[in-house]
Amino acid sequence: MLLSFGLILLTGMFLGHLCGRVRIPPLVGMMAAGILLGPYVLNLTDASVLNISSELRRIALLVILLRAGLKLKTDDLKRAGRPAFMMCFLPACFEILGIVIIGPKLFGLTTAEAALLGTVTAAVSPAVIVPRMIRLIDEGYGTKQGIPQMILAGASADDVFVIVLFSSFLSLVSGGSVNIRDLIGIPVSILTGAAGGFLAGMLFSYIVRKFRLQPLTGTLSLLAVSFLLSSLEEMIPFPFASLIGVMAAGMAVRRYIPDTAAVLAGQFDRIWKPAEIFLFFLVGASVSPQSALQAGPAVILLLAGSLLFRTAGVYISLLGAPFSGKEKFFCMLAYTPKATVQAAIGGIPFAMGLACGQTVLTVSAAAILLTAPLGAFGIDMTYKKFLHKQEQS
Repeated sequence: MLLSFGLILLTGMFLGHLCGRVRIPPLVGMMAAGILLGPYVLNLTDASVLNISSELRRIALLVILLRAGLKLKTDDLKRAGRPAFMMCFLPACFEILGIVIIGPKLFGLTTAEAALLGTVTAAVSPAVIVPRMIRLIDEGYGTKQGIPQMILAGASADDVFVIVLFSSFLSLVSGGSVNIRDLIGIPVSILTGAAGGFLAGMLFSYIVRKFRLQPLTGTLSLLAVSFLLSSLEEMIPFPFASLIGVMAAGMAVRRYIPDTAAVLAGQFDRIWKPAEIFLFFLVGASVSPQSALQAGPAVILLLAGSLLFRTAGVYISLLGAPFSGKEKFFCMLAYTPKATVQAAIGGIPFAMGLACGQTVLTVSAAAILLTAPLGAFGIDMTYKKFLHKQEQS
Protein backbone atom coordinates (compact mmCIF):
# COMPACT_ATOMS: atom_id res chain seq x y z
CA MET A 1 0.00 0.00 0.00
CA LEU A 2 2.81 2.45 0.83
CA LEU A 3 4.39 1.84 -2.59
CA SER A 4 1.05 2.66 -4.21
CA PHE A 5 0.71 5.85 -2.15
CA GLY A 6 4.18 6.91 -3.28
CA LEU A 7 3.38 6.21 -6.93
CA ILE A 8 0.06 8.06 -6.66
CA LEU A 9 1.68 11.19 -5.24
CA LEU A 10 4.70 11.21 -7.57
CA THR A 11 2.91 10.42 -10.84
CA GLY A 12 -0.05 12.61 -9.94
CA MET A 13 2.16 15.60 -9.13
CA PHE A 14 4.39 15.05 -12.16
CA LEU A 15 1.65 14.68 -14.77
CA GLY A 16 -0.42 17.40 -13.11
CA HIS A 17 2.58 19.75 -13.28
CA LEU A 18 3.17 18.90 -16.94
CA CYS A 19 -0.45 19.71 -17.76
CA GLY A 20 -0.24 22.97 -15.83
CA ARG A 21 2.84 23.99 -17.82
CA VAL A 22 0.85 23.79 -21.08
CA ARG A 23 -2.22 25.48 -19.53
CA ILE A 24 -4.25 22.30 -19.22
CA PRO A 25 -6.01 21.82 -15.85
CA PRO A 26 -3.71 19.70 -13.62
CA LEU A 27 -6.60 17.37 -12.80
CA VAL A 28 -6.29 16.02 -16.36
CA GLY A 29 -2.75 14.82 -15.58
CA MET A 30 -3.86 13.37 -12.24
CA MET A 31 -6.68 11.44 -13.92
CA ALA A 32 -4.28 10.28 -16.63
CA ALA A 33 -1.94 8.97 -13.92
CA GLY A 34 -4.83 7.02 -12.41
CA ILE A 35 -5.80 5.52 -15.76
CA LEU A 36 -2.18 4.59 -16.52
CA LEU A 37 -1.38 2.98 -13.16
CA GLY A 38 -4.88 1.68 -12.53
CA PRO A 39 -6.23 -1.86 -12.93
CA TYR A 40 -7.19 -1.46 -16.59
CA VAL A 41 -3.72 -0.53 -17.99
CA LEU A 42 -0.47 -1.18 -16.05
CA ASN A 43 -2.19 -2.42 -12.87
CA LEU A 44 0.49 -0.96 -10.58
CA THR A 45 -1.92 0.26 -7.90
CA ASP A 46 -2.31 -2.10 -4.95
CA ALA A 47 -5.73 -3.75 -4.71
CA SER A 48 -5.96 -2.72 -1.05
CA VAL A 49 -5.88 0.94 -2.13
CA LEU A 50 -8.54 0.38 -4.78
CA ASN A 51 -10.70 -1.42 -2.21
CA ILE A 52 -10.85 1.74 -0.09
CA SER A 53 -10.99 4.05 -3.11
CA SER A 54 -14.52 5.23 -2.36
CA GLU A 55 -13.58 6.10 1.24
CA LEU A 56 -10.47 8.01 0.15
CA ARG A 57 -12.47 9.94 -2.45
CA ARG A 58 -15.07 10.70 0.21
CA ILE A 59 -12.44 12.15 2.54
CA ALA A 60 -11.14 14.37 -0.26
CA LEU A 61 -14.68 15.59 -0.95
CA LEU A 62 -15.14 16.43 2.73
CA VAL A 63 -11.98 18.54 2.63
CA ILE A 64 -13.32 20.38 -0.44
CA LEU A 65 -16.68 21.08 1.17
CA LEU A 66 -15.11 22.27 4.43
CA ARG A 67 -12.96 24.69 2.44
CA ALA A 68 -16.06 25.91 0.66
CA GLY A 69 -18.05 26.38 3.85
CA LEU A 70 -15.24 28.24 5.60
CA LYS A 71 -15.14 30.76 2.74
CA LEU A 72 -18.89 31.05 2.15
CA LYS A 73 -21.03 33.65 3.90
CA THR A 74 -24.68 32.95 4.68
CA ASP A 75 -25.53 36.46 3.46
CA ASP A 76 -24.09 35.56 0.04
CA LEU A 77 -26.49 32.63 -0.30
CA LYS A 78 -29.43 34.79 0.74
CA ARG A 79 -28.48 37.26 -1.96
CA ALA A 80 -28.40 34.48 -4.58
CA GLY A 81 -32.01 33.66 -3.61
CA ARG A 82 -34.31 31.88 -6.07
CA PRO A 83 -31.65 31.06 -8.72
CA ALA A 84 -29.57 29.20 -6.12
CA PHE A 85 -32.62 27.14 -5.15
CA MET A 86 -33.51 26.35 -8.77
CA MET A 87 -29.93 25.34 -9.59
CA CYS A 88 -30.20 22.57 -6.97
CA PHE A 89 -32.53 20.43 -9.10
CA LEU A 90 -33.80 22.02 -12.34
CA PRO A 91 -30.67 21.51 -14.54
CA ALA A 92 -30.48 17.85 -13.45
CA CYS A 93 -34.17 17.34 -14.24
CA PHE A 94 -33.68 18.82 -17.70
CA GLU A 95 -30.68 16.59 -18.38
CA ILE A 96 -32.52 13.46 -17.27
CA LEU A 97 -35.44 14.46 -19.49
CA GLY A 98 -33.05 14.91 -22.42
CA ILE A 99 -31.61 11.43 -21.99
CA VAL A 100 -35.11 9.94 -21.62
CA ILE A 101 -35.93 11.50 -25.02
CA ILE A 102 -32.63 10.73 -26.79
CA GLY A 103 -31.49 7.48 -25.12
CA PRO A 104 -34.18 5.11 -26.47
CA LYS A 105 -33.60 6.33 -30.03
CA LEU A 106 -29.82 5.88 -29.92
CA PHE A 107 -29.49 2.73 -27.78
CA GLY A 108 -32.90 1.07 -27.81
CA LEU A 109 -33.37 1.59 -24.07
CA THR A 110 -36.71 1.48 -22.33
CA THR A 111 -37.95 4.71 -20.74
CA ALA A 112 -37.04 3.43 -17.26
CA GLU A 113 -33.53 2.40 -18.41
CA ALA A 114 -33.02 5.78 -20.05
CA ALA A 115 -34.11 7.50 -16.82
CA LEU A 116 -31.61 5.37 -14.88
CA LEU A 117 -28.87 6.36 -17.33
CA GLY A 118 -29.93 9.98 -16.94
CA THR A 119 -29.56 9.88 -13.17
CA VAL A 120 -26.00 8.55 -13.55
CA THR A 121 -24.89 11.24 -15.99
CA ALA A 122 -26.89 14.18 -14.59
CA ALA A 123 -24.82 14.79 -11.45
CA VAL A 124 -22.20 17.54 -11.68
CA SER A 125 -18.84 17.04 -10.01
CA PRO A 126 -18.13 18.93 -6.77
CA ALA A 127 -14.53 17.73 -7.10
CA VAL A 128 -14.11 19.80 -10.27
CA ILE A 129 -16.45 22.70 -9.52
CA VAL A 130 -15.95 23.49 -5.83
CA PRO A 131 -12.16 24.17 -5.88
CA ARG A 132 -12.63 26.49 -8.83
CA MET A 133 -15.48 28.40 -7.20
CA ILE A 134 -13.35 28.77 -4.06
CA ARG A 135 -10.59 30.27 -6.22
CA LEU A 136 -13.10 32.71 -7.71
CA ILE A 137 -14.18 33.75 -4.21
CA ASP A 138 -10.55 34.20 -3.15
CA GLU A 139 -9.78 36.31 -6.23
CA GLY A 140 -13.06 38.25 -6.07
CA TYR A 141 -14.50 37.23 -9.45
CA GLY A 142 -18.30 37.24 -9.54
CA THR A 143 -18.57 37.49 -5.76
CA LYS A 144 -20.53 40.75 -5.73
CA GLN A 145 -23.21 39.06 -7.85
CA GLY A 146 -22.99 35.88 -5.75
CA ILE A 147 -22.18 33.68 -8.77
CA PRO A 148 -19.54 31.32 -7.32
CA GLN A 149 -21.50 31.08 -4.06
CA MET A 150 -24.66 30.13 -5.97
CA ILE A 151 -22.83 27.47 -8.01
CA LEU A 152 -21.20 26.07 -4.85
CA ALA A 153 -24.53 25.54 -3.13
CA GLY A 154 -26.31 24.29 -6.24
CA ALA A 155 -23.66 21.73 -7.18
CA SER A 156 -23.67 20.19 -3.70
CA ALA A 157 -27.46 19.85 -3.52
CA ASP A 158 -27.59 18.65 -7.15
CA ASP A 159 -25.66 15.51 -6.19
CA VAL A 160 -28.00 14.70 -3.30
CA PHE A 161 -31.02 15.07 -5.58
CA VAL A 162 -29.61 12.92 -8.38
CA ILE A 163 -28.30 10.10 -6.16
CA VAL A 164 -31.74 9.63 -4.56
CA LEU A 165 -33.31 9.49 -8.03
CA PHE A 166 -30.67 6.95 -9.09
CA SER A 167 -31.60 4.65 -6.20
CA SER A 168 -35.29 4.87 -7.10
CA PHE A 169 -34.84 4.15 -10.81
CA LEU A 170 -32.33 1.39 -10.10
CA SER A 171 -35.01 -0.33 -8.01
CA LEU A 172 -37.55 0.15 -10.81
CA VAL A 173 -35.31 -1.25 -13.57
CA SER A 174 -34.25 -4.22 -11.44
CA GLY A 175 -37.87 -5.28 -10.96
CA GLY A 176 -38.94 -3.21 -7.97
CA SER A 177 -40.87 0.03 -7.79
CA VAL A 178 -40.11 3.68 -7.21
CA ASN A 179 -40.19 4.48 -3.50
CA ILE A 180 -42.22 7.67 -3.13
CA ARG A 181 -40.94 8.09 0.43
CA ASP A 182 -37.37 8.37 -0.92
CA LEU A 183 -38.45 11.11 -3.33
CA ILE A 184 -40.22 13.03 -0.57
CA GLY A 185 -37.08 12.62 1.50
CA ILE A 186 -34.98 14.72 -0.91
CA PRO A 187 -35.95 18.16 0.48
CA VAL A 188 -36.06 16.69 3.99
CA SER A 189 -32.50 15.37 3.67
CA ILE A 190 -31.23 18.74 2.44
CA LEU A 191 -32.94 20.63 5.27
CA THR A 192 -31.84 18.21 8.00
CA GLY A 193 -28.32 18.13 6.60
CA ALA A 194 -28.07 21.92 6.56
CA ALA A 195 -29.57 22.27 10.04
CA GLY A 196 -27.50 19.47 11.57
CA GLY A 197 -24.28 20.72 10.02
CA PHE A 198 -24.93 24.31 11.10
CA LEU A 199 -25.60 23.20 14.68
CA ALA A 200 -22.40 21.14 14.67
CA GLY A 201 -20.51 24.19 13.41
CA MET A 202 -22.01 26.36 16.16
CA LEU A 203 -20.96 23.83 18.81
CA PHE A 204 -17.47 23.63 17.33
CA SER A 205 -17.23 27.44 17.35
CA TYR A 206 -18.21 27.53 21.02
CA ILE A 207 -15.55 24.92 21.90
CA VAL A 208 -12.87 26.83 19.97
CA ARG A 209 -13.71 30.04 21.85
CA LYS A 210 -13.98 28.28 25.20
CA PHE A 211 -10.73 26.31 25.03
CA ARG A 212 -8.78 28.52 22.58
CA LEU A 213 -7.76 25.64 20.35
CA GLN A 214 -4.53 25.95 18.39
CA PRO A 215 -4.84 26.02 14.56
CA LEU A 216 -3.64 22.44 14.07
CA THR A 217 -5.91 21.11 16.83
CA GLY A 218 -8.83 23.09 15.43
CA THR A 219 -8.18 21.81 11.91
CA LEU A 220 -8.07 18.17 12.99
CA SER A 221 -11.13 18.65 15.19
CA LEU A 222 -13.18 20.18 12.38
CA LEU A 223 -12.09 17.38 10.05
CA ALA A 224 -13.24 14.90 12.69
CA VAL A 225 -16.60 16.69 12.87
CA SER A 226 -16.95 16.27 9.09
CA PHE A 227 -16.24 12.54 9.42
CA LEU A 228 -18.94 12.23 12.09
CA LEU A 229 -21.47 14.14 9.96
CA SER A 230 -20.66 11.93 6.99
CA SER A 231 -21.19 8.81 9.11
CA LEU A 232 -24.58 10.03 10.36
CA GLU A 233 -26.09 9.55 6.89
CA GLU A 234 -26.00 5.78 7.32
CA MET A 235 -26.66 5.66 11.06
CA ILE A 236 -29.81 7.71 11.62
CA PRO A 237 -33.32 6.57 10.62
CA PHE A 238 -34.32 9.70 8.67
CA PRO A 239 -32.90 11.33 5.51
CA PHE A 240 -29.74 13.36 6.10
CA ALA A 241 -27.60 14.96 3.37
CA SER A 242 -24.18 14.76 4.98
CA LEU A 243 -22.32 16.63 2.22
CA ILE A 244 -24.65 19.61 2.69
CA GLY A 245 -24.11 19.27 6.43
CA VAL A 246 -20.33 19.43 6.13
CA MET A 247 -20.49 22.64 4.09
CA ALA A 248 -23.05 24.10 6.50
CA ALA A 249 -20.72 23.35 9.43
CA GLY A 250 -17.97 25.34 7.74
CA MET A 251 -20.40 28.21 7.10
CA ALA A 252 -21.37 28.28 10.78
CA VAL A 253 -17.71 28.51 11.79
CA ARG A 254 -17.26 31.35 9.28
CA ARG A 255 -20.26 33.15 10.79
CA TYR A 256 -19.41 32.82 14.50
CA ILE A 257 -15.59 32.88 14.57
CA PRO A 258 -14.57 34.52 11.27
CA ASP A 259 -10.94 35.16 12.24
CA THR A 260 -10.41 31.52 13.22
CA ALA A 261 -12.29 30.39 10.10
CA ALA A 262 -9.79 32.26 7.93
CA VAL A 263 -6.91 30.45 9.66
CA LEU A 264 -8.64 27.07 9.33
CA ALA A 265 -9.36 27.73 5.66
CA GLY A 266 -5.65 28.25 5.11
CA GLN A 267 -4.91 24.93 6.82
CA PHE A 268 -7.43 23.11 4.64
CA ASP A 269 -5.96 24.77 1.55
CA ARG A 270 -2.73 22.94 2.37
CA ILE A 271 -4.49 19.65 3.07
CA TRP A 272 -6.30 19.92 -0.26
CA LYS A 273 -3.08 19.73 -2.28
CA PRO A 274 -2.37 16.01 -1.59
CA ALA A 275 -6.10 15.25 -1.29
CA GLU A 276 -6.66 16.58 -4.82
CA ILE A 277 -4.02 14.21 -6.20
CA PHE A 278 -5.59 11.18 -4.52
CA LEU A 279 -9.10 12.19 -5.55
CA PHE A 280 -8.48 12.58 -9.27
CA PHE A 281 -5.98 9.72 -9.44
CA LEU A 282 -8.61 7.38 -7.98
CA VAL A 283 -11.30 8.80 -10.27
CA GLY A 284 -9.00 8.01 -13.21
CA ALA A 285 -8.25 4.54 -11.84
CA SER A 286 -11.99 3.78 -11.76
CA VAL A 287 -12.40 4.56 -15.47
CA SER A 288 -12.12 1.66 -17.90
CA PRO A 289 -10.39 2.87 -21.09
CA GLN A 290 -11.94 -0.10 -22.89
CA SER A 291 -15.41 1.13 -21.97
CA ALA A 292 -14.52 4.69 -22.90
CA LEU A 293 -13.15 3.56 -26.28
CA GLN A 294 -16.52 2.00 -27.03
CA ALA A 295 -17.93 5.52 -26.92
CA GLY A 296 -18.74 5.85 -30.58
CA PRO A 297 -20.67 8.68 -32.23
CA ALA A 298 -23.88 7.61 -30.48
CA VAL A 299 -22.39 8.18 -27.01
CA ILE A 300 -20.86 11.51 -28.03
CA LEU A 301 -24.22 12.57 -29.48
CA LEU A 302 -26.05 11.51 -26.33
CA LEU A 303 -23.69 13.48 -24.07
CA ALA A 304 -23.85 16.55 -26.30
CA GLY A 305 -27.64 16.42 -26.35
CA SER A 306 -27.88 15.91 -22.58
CA LEU A 307 -25.61 18.90 -21.95
CA LEU A 308 -27.80 21.06 -24.19
CA PHE A 309 -30.79 20.12 -22.06
CA ARG A 310 -28.76 20.85 -18.90
CA THR A 311 -27.73 24.30 -20.11
CA ALA A 312 -31.40 25.02 -20.89
CA GLY A 313 -32.20 24.10 -17.29
CA VAL A 314 -29.48 26.44 -16.02
CA TYR A 315 -30.77 29.25 -18.26
CA ILE A 316 -34.33 28.88 -16.96
CA SER A 317 -33.02 28.78 -13.37
CA LEU A 318 -31.34 32.15 -13.96
CA LEU A 319 -34.34 33.90 -15.53
CA GLY A 320 -34.94 37.12 -13.64
CA ALA A 321 -31.49 37.06 -12.03
CA PRO A 322 -29.51 40.32 -12.40
CA PHE A 323 -26.75 38.65 -14.45
CA SER A 324 -25.34 39.71 -17.79
CA GLY A 325 -25.34 37.38 -20.80
CA LYS A 326 -21.67 36.53 -20.21
CA GLU A 327 -22.31 35.73 -16.56
CA LYS A 328 -25.20 33.42 -17.45
CA PHE A 329 -23.03 31.70 -20.07
CA PHE A 330 -20.34 31.16 -17.44
CA CYS A 331 -22.88 29.54 -15.10
CA MET A 332 -23.94 27.17 -17.88
CA LEU A 333 -20.32 26.27 -18.57
CA ALA A 334 -19.51 25.79 -14.88
CA TYR A 335 -22.36 23.30 -14.53
CA THR A 336 -21.04 20.80 -17.10
CA PRO A 337 -18.12 18.85 -15.47
CA LYS A 338 -18.83 15.31 -14.29
CA ALA A 339 -16.49 12.93 -12.47
CA THR A 340 -16.96 11.77 -8.89
CA VAL A 341 -20.58 10.58 -8.88
CA GLN A 342 -20.19 8.83 -12.24
CA ALA A 343 -17.07 7.05 -10.95
CA ALA A 344 -18.97 5.95 -7.83
CA ILE A 345 -22.22 4.66 -9.34
CA GLY A 346 -21.58 4.19 -13.08
CA GLY A 347 -20.63 0.52 -12.70
CA ILE A 348 -23.47 -0.52 -10.36
CA PRO A 349 -26.07 -1.43 -13.04
CA PHE A 350 -23.41 -3.48 -14.90
CA ALA A 351 -22.37 -5.29 -11.70
CA MET A 352 -26.05 -6.12 -11.07
CA GLY A 353 -26.32 -7.72 -14.50
CA LEU A 354 -28.95 -5.28 -15.82
CA ALA A 355 -29.51 -5.24 -19.57
CA CYS A 356 -28.60 -1.55 -19.75
CA GLY A 357 -25.53 -1.99 -17.52
CA GLN A 358 -22.90 -1.93 -20.29
CA THR A 359 -24.44 1.18 -21.84
CA VAL A 360 -24.53 2.98 -18.49
CA LEU A 361 -20.89 2.03 -17.80
CA THR A 362 -19.74 3.19 -21.24
CA VAL A 363 -21.60 6.51 -21.08
CA SER A 364 -20.42 7.27 -17.54
CA ALA A 365 -16.77 6.57 -18.46
CA ALA A 366 -17.04 8.77 -21.54
CA ALA A 367 -18.74 11.52 -19.52
CA ILE A 368 -15.84 11.62 -17.06
CA LEU A 369 -13.13 11.67 -19.75
CA LEU A 370 -14.87 14.31 -21.86
CA THR A 371 -16.67 16.69 -19.51
CA ALA A 372 -14.28 16.86 -16.53
CA PRO A 373 -11.29 18.18 -18.52
CA LEU A 374 -13.38 20.34 -20.87
CA GLY A 375 -15.46 21.80 -18.05
CA ALA A 376 -12.40 22.55 -15.92
CA PHE A 377 -10.60 24.07 -18.90
CA GLY A 378 -13.66 26.16 -19.81
CA ILE A 379 -13.99 27.56 -16.28
CA ASP A 380 -10.28 28.33 -16.02
CA MET A 381 -10.17 30.07 -19.40
CA THR A 382 -13.33 32.18 -19.13
CA TYR A 383 -13.89 33.37 -15.58
CA LYS A 384 -11.59 36.40 -15.88
CA LYS A 385 -13.27 37.42 -19.14
CA PHE A 386 -16.91 36.83 -18.21
CA LEU A 387 -17.07 37.78 -14.53
CA HIS A 388 -16.59 41.13 -12.86
CA LYS A 389 -13.78 41.33 -10.31
CA GLN A 390 -14.55 42.91 -6.97
CA GLU A 391 -11.65 44.70 -5.38
CA GLN A 392 -10.51 42.90 -2.21
CA SER A 393 -10.48 44.96 0.97
